[in-house]
Amino acid sequence: MDYIEKVLEKLKEWARRVIETLLGPEEEPEAELIPIPIPVRDRRR
Repeated sequence: MDYIEKVLEKLKEWARRVIETLLGPEEEPEAELIPIPIPVRDRRR
């Protein structure tokens, strides 16, 4: 039974590699931007 599990795991890995090669790597979620506070300057100059 352990042998079958190892074979299935290898097949999954190969399938993932083939799909990754054909379609490109899995898209990672875009990092959320962190707001940076900017001091407000007086515009009376």
